[in-house]
Amino acid sequence: MTDSVTITDNRTGESIEIPIDNGGVDARQWSKLLPGTWFFDPSFSTTAAAESAITELDGENGILRYRGYPIEDLAENSTYLEVAYLLIHGELPTQTQFDEWVHEITYHTFIHENVRKRFMEGFHHDAHPMGILVSTLAALSTFYPDAKNIFDPDSRHKQIIRLIAKMPTIAAGAHRHSVGMPFVYPDNSLDFCSNFLSMMWKVAEPHYQPDPVLVRALEVLFILHADHEQNCSTTAMRVVGSAHADPYSAAAAATSALYGPRHGGANEAVIRMLGAIGSLDNVDDYIKRVKAGEVRLQGFGHRVYKNYDPRATIIKRTAYEVFEVTGHNDLLDIALKLEEVALADDYFVSRKLYPNVDFYSGLIYQAMGFSTEMFPVLFAIPRTAGWLAHWLEMLDQDSRIARPRQLYTGPEVRAYAPIDARS
Repeated sequence: MTDSVTITDNRTGESIEIPIDNGGVDARQWSKLLPGTWFFDPSFSTTAAAESAITELDGENGILRYRGYPIEDLAENSTYLEVAYLLIHGELPTQTQFDEWVHEITYHTFIHENVRKRFMEGFHHDAHPMGILVSTLAALSTFYPDAKNIFDPDSRHKQIIRLIAKMPTIAAGAHRHSVGMPFVYPDNSLDFCSNFLSMMWKVAEPHYQPDPVLVRALEVLFILHADHEQNCSTTAMRVVGSAHADPYSAAAAATSALYGPRHGGANEAVIRMLGAIGSLDNVDDYIKRVKAGEVRLQGFGHRVYKNYDPRATIIKRTAYEVFEVTGHNDLLDIALKLEEVALADDYFVSRKLYPNVDFYSGLIYQAMGFSTEMFPVLFAIPRTAGWLAHWLEMLDQDSRIARPRQLYTGPEVRAYAPIDARS
């Protein structure tokens, strides 16, 4: 049997056989048979717009792998910076490579004083930290004009190091500005996640040392969020990058996509839902309202996963570890009962509505002291590595500039009428 599909134009009887390659068919072959006729797929949900060797996502079987490595193994054994190296370079680093990688990132965590004093501090006191992050990322392209040299390997490497290193600094600075606290400079004696927590929470301590359990929880969350195939923000990164924009502008576009509540705001919606349920006694009634179509079950189901999100299992375990340190949270009890009741109900199981990564991540962030406004920022920090890996891959593939087609539904040709003759 040939791995191919045959398409016939019933108007003319002409046919074309198109090979099936890596689970896809080449739409350009279709256009040879039917020129001027386009696939209509408004959200690209059945369209593969890129070939990628970075992340494998099998939603039917609940599988997520970075460069072939199961997400479970990486979350158990790795660190975020090691995973970032894997995504960018395609292989896990040797000890020498890793030491050099960590050193470079550690000593690029500082941001230009003018970025902080003249730009970030210019935002209104109650500016949303995600809005500050988006704008500051775009502004970095003016501080590093060499970033325009996107085909210079040395320049590319510099920008990758700068972006991964400076994202936590900008993110923490955005938070502290939004709550009226002074900026905290990076402490390069700390590891990546500890340094971020220091910049977030340090007050008057000579040296801030976060709880190692919370540091490890953040490492795990950052690993789980580092990449997720061709999602909305990654697609934005690749689309803007295809115009050969510098990586700061492309990353700002990706972060803007993440700013949207449909993408980066899901775990915040879970927290609001759990708060609205209020107590264990109200869970059964809430489930009834979900089945009646009155409310939504936030944090359940996924656009791609039709099985249990593998990241949710890891995060659930991490949540218990965090609450051992931070103390009990009644919302966790509500979440656990909500999951138990939903997964025992055929209404949800038959629709393949299982908990996703957002169901427990917001609880962890809230327990660690982060405001809900910071949730999408916490998403953007680790996702930077994934975005940059896709940006590099897109350039190496010499991808054409993104330019989707449309199906025109407007009026036919009309004659222009002077303004005094229009009804």
